Amino acid sequence: MAVNGAGSANKAVLERYRESINKKVLFIVTFVVLLLFLVILSICVGAVHIPIGEVILALLGKSGEISHSIIYDIRLPRIFTAIVAGMGLAVAGAAMQSILRNPLGSPFTLGISHAAAFGAAFAVIVLGAGTVGSTTTDAVMLNNPYIVTISAFAGSLISTFVILLLAKLKSATPETMILAGVALGSLFMAGYTAMQYFATDTELATIVFWTFGDAGRTTWRDLGLMVGVTAPAVVYFTRKSWDYSVMDAGDESAKSLGINVGRLRLIGMLVAGLVTALTVSFCGIIGFVGLVVPHIVRKIIGGDEKFLIPASCLVGGALLLAADTAARTVIAPIVLPVGILTSFLGAPLFIYLVLRGRREYW
Repeated sequence: MAVNGAGSANKAVLERYRESINKKVLFIVTFVVLLLFLVILSICVGAVHIPIGEVILALLGKSGEISHSIIYDIRLPRIFTAIVAGMGLAVAGAAMQSILRNPLGSPFTLGISHAAAFGAAFAVIVLGAGTVGSTTTDAVMLNNPYIVTISAFAGSLISTFVILLLAKLKSATPETMILAGVALGSLFMAGYTAMQYFATDTELATIVFWTFGDAGRTTWRDLGLMVGVTAPAVVYFTRKSWDYSVMDAGDESAKSLGINVGRLRLIGMLVAGLVTALTVSFCGIIGFVGLVVPHIVRKIIGGDEKFLIPASCLVGGALLLAADTAARTVIAPIVLPVGILTSFLGAPLFIYLVLRGRREYW
């Protein structure tokens, strides 16, 4: 009887495990379908409405010249930029929360976004990497995206290393690291403001417009660079998902299983910093995506890193694409910067998540 009881208990546990896995897989598949739907919807809607039939013809290379130009030269680069930026920010936030074992960790709250913005602003104002165009579509152009990206990455490294030093040398608590991130963000924004004060009118107009956070100013070349960095970062974090799951149990548990915690934490923060820097350098400051998306995913499918990281990518891409589509259409033909919309939506949503979820993730 005891053996039968143990067998029944094991079957029940196995059944619950299978249900949990099926729920997570269903969640991921649902967002894959949702993301594809949003791509089609975003191609169709805008200041110029394009019927779905004409979109299909354009994708097959059989549409008119005007529709082809709108889709391939304007909308598709913007759509893919929003997806890649959303994925990059979301996976960076999810990785930082696991690396630091801090549910408030994200590129935005830890000051990394502000540090990258300072670096990019330095490249635009001091190194002359940006110019002002004559229309809203070319209002800001990056003459050398590589200089801007390297400068933004350098700024993000400073913030990243300060946080790592606090965690390693001072055994800082999660609250201390968040406060340090707030202080670093204020410091870099002060430097950014100082550069604005001494900038010329042209430089000032360029950098102010750039910081709004917009997915519509990238070219296919810029998008290729973003994909070239974000995709390997997503692959890296996905392959390290088991290590991050072990780290959630504590550094000592991870070390006992042969994981080099210090190296894993350092490389993870560097990769997350690079993805954040690249996104900020091309799209400006887009807040709350890296903070809110991992929380949403955790509340729905749990904290298993093997599913959390790819699911965060999909949700981040879908969320930013939906926000960008709304920004283009809510008061069309005026196009709002998507960074404004994500801040308006992200702040109250995060407060709601905090009020609903009192329990600790770790």
